[in-house]
Order: sequence, then C-alpha cells, then structure tokens
Amino acid sequence: MITNILFLLLVSGLPYYIVLEKSNKFSSKAIFLLSGFLLLCAILLSLFVHNAHSEPFVIIAFISALYSIYRATKTTNFYKLGYYFIFINAPFFLLFEEQGAFYSLSLLVSLTGLYAIASFYEKHYGSANYLYVRGITLATPLVGIYITLYLITIGLYPPLPNSLFFLSYIFNSEPDALWYIVVITIYFANFLISMKVLEKSIFGKTNPSIHYVDLNFKEKITHSIILALLVLLSIYGVKEILSWVL
Repeated sequence: MITNILFLLLVSGLPYYIVLEKSNKFSSKAIFLLSGFLLLCAILLSLFVHNAHSEPFVIIAFISALYSIYRATKTTNFYKLGYYFIFINAPFFLLFEEQGAFYSLSLLVSLTGLYAIASFYEKHYGSANYLYVRGITLATPLVGIYITLYLITIGLYPPLPNSLFFLSYIFNSEPDALWYIVVITIYFANFLISMKVLEKSIFGKTNPSIHYVDLNFKEKITHSIILALLVLLSIYGVKEILSWVL
C-alpha cells in the first residue's frame, strides 16, 4: 500500500496539481525538471520494489491523466507539454508492472529531447512557446526533424521504442474493462496531442518578424546522443517482443 502511494505521488502529477500549480515560485522549466526527476526516481525504485498495480491507484492516476490531457490541449509551451505527457502516461507506469519501468524510461528519453527543443526555443526565440514560431520545416530543417522524431515517438509510432514497449505489454497482459479504458484512452491521447503539436509547430508559413536559427554543433551532439539512446531502446524493445513471440 505504501509503495503504491509512493509510486502514485512520483508519477501521477498530483504534487503538481495540489502544490506546485498554486505557487509562483516554480517556472515551467523547473517543473519539467522536477517531474522528470520524480519519474526517474520511480523507475529506479521499481527495479528494487515490485510495481504491482492496484485498481484504485490506477483509477486515481487515470483521473489525473484525463485532466492532464485537457491541459495539454490548451498549452503551446514545450516545457508544459513535457510534464503533461509525464502525467498523461502515469496510468501506464502503474498498470504495466514490469514493462512500466522500460516504457517510462523510453518516454523520459523522448521528453529529454523535447526539453532540449524547449531550451533551444527559449534561447533563440525568447520562450519555449511554439505558437508564433511556425513553418520551421524549411526554415530550420534539423529542428523540424528532431521535433518530429520526439513527438512521433511519444505518439506511439512503431518501430520507435515507446510503441515497442507498449506493444510488448499488450502481448503480456490479461485485459479487463479498466485495462481497455486506460490503454485506449491514453494511446489516442498521446497520438492526437503529438499530431496537434506537430501541425502547429513545424508546418505553416514562416513568421517574417522572426530570425530563424538552426541547431549549432553542440546542440547537434546533444540530439544525436538522445537519438542513439532511442535506437538502443528500440533494439531492446524488439528483443522483448521477439522473446515473447518466439
């Protein structure tokens, strides 16, 4: 019971909605980092303590996820989008048991990429808000490629790692009514939110009042490392699926 409560507090966003949202002392960037750190703590803890899901805790996390889905559709800030994705996927961590740690690790790597994009926007455009920085597909193609990569990974596109761990869990699960509700809802939430952000960020006409800047050498190295980690997770995810199939 205590472990379940701890996992719920670490991943579900309840500390944010209960405490942090009411405070002006934390920036969106700080909340992103804190939420990512708490998720990492939950992943590490789950390696030593069995993550046995309890329906009441999954339901609580799911209710928080539904509210986070609503909030994610209203934001145009990459930092906020990042921690909303953590809260949206919290029911998966609690429901997936053994697979939950690897799915969440893959999600965290994807969100690290999104954090790097948010920092890039904040550095070059004054904030992590992507609303007025459109049409980057042609203006800054490398930024466009990495935004697309991270969002389609979060959107559970195969053969990217998030989708592989998600598929591995489906193969190993014994679904009930709650399972169907949670899995279908969160799957489509990840997909639809990711596609909406893609449409509003990389496409459209460029803003003539903005000087567009592409990735510098250091930023290319950062994103290359993140991409390499995603590839390694994809390889492990394929291995997990094959071990089940064979």
